[in-house]
Amino acid sequence: MEEEEDEVMVKEGLMASQREIFSISGPIHLTSIDWNNSYHRTSVASCLVQAVYTLERDRQQNRIGLKSQANHWWEFFNFTLAETLIDDSDGSIYGAVFEYKHFFSYNYHNTHHSKPPPRHVIAFRGTIMKRHSRSRDLKLDLRCVRDCLQDSTRFVHAIQVIQSAVAKTGNAAVWLAGHSLGAAVALLAGKIMTRSGFPLESYLFNPPFSSIPIEKLVKSEKLKHGVRFAGSLVKAGVAIAVKGRHHNKGQEDDSFMKLASWIPYLYVNPSDPICSEYIGYFKHRNKMFEIGAGKIERIATRNSLRSLLSGGGGGGGSSSDSCSSEPLHLLPSAYMTINISQSPTFKRAHGIHQWWDPMFNGEYVLHQF
Repeated sequence: MEEEEDEVMVKEGLMASQREIFSISGPIHLTSIDWNNSYHRTSVASCLVQAVYTLERDRQQNRIGLKSQANHWWEFFNFTLAETLIDDSDGSIYGAVFEYKHFFSYNYHNTHHSKPPPRHVIAFRGTIMKRHSRSRDLKLDLRCVRDCLQDSTRFVHAIQVIQSAVAKTGNAAVWLAGHSLGAAVALLAGKIMTRSGFPLESYLFNPPFSSIPIEKLVKSEKLKHGVRFAGSLVKAGVAIAVKGRHHNKGQEDDSFMKLASWIPYLYVNPSDPICSEYIGYFKHRNKMFEIGAGKIERIATRNSLRSLLSGGGGGGGSSSDSCSSEPLHLLPSAYMTINISQSPTFKRAHGIHQWWDPMFNGEYVLHQF
């Protein structure tokens, strides 16, 4: 009976859900952070993203003072909240800038291989399906699908905050982190900053892949390769035909290659249709080089049919009519973490909590162009 009453109170917004309470759902076993440990860094980055989710839920449910839950997600790791990022369309909190309290007292001379902590982590949440934020978030999700997130006021504000932080502290001291829609914001911002000469360490959890999720829908590996091989042939052919008529081909190719040295941390779950195609994207690229079709894939991997046919090209151009620019998923390089644990539900496969689970079972693959 008490559990049923608690569920009603959670639904009515009178108390926090267990997933929002750090002492119940957070990695409380990480009492000391080793910044050289990838699991530790992943846990910190993902928890700061969860902090943004909880900041917005605190706002929506008017949880203040002792009832607020968000602060525990950053204070546990010795961060402070430097700035909250507000979407001017609906007043929701979509991101935050966190500052590491011990940045200046950290011993940077342990070894020349040691990884320093960030001074700032700029984190972005994904979609919250509650009435206070649902409408705006879903509109931005649609922008992701149409590859025109960069035109939104939320993204324009986010990139301004990132550029300001880098101008103050340098790019080496700034991390980006995001989940789902927030990962799309961080990914797009990471591309822009890299092309400007300021690559940022980036943690992208379940980033959306704006294409058919072949990895999730097709079970046969041979059929997957066949579909993707045909797609590469078509894309390469169209790219040659379209770009042969334009004079900015070299600029577009250079724009893609400028990203090659940036290696974001990409976190995907094969059971999540929103992000699973990243697995196939990189797997297929490797396969094409293995079978001697590398020249075709070099052209195909930096282009998408939609942007080519809409006149945007593959290198970052845009079309005001189609609101389409370079698709987010066109990445030369990535350090990919794949969760190979069983995820029986979409909520589990797409959730942020899986990435700090102490029982996490994953594969780690470095992809470099």
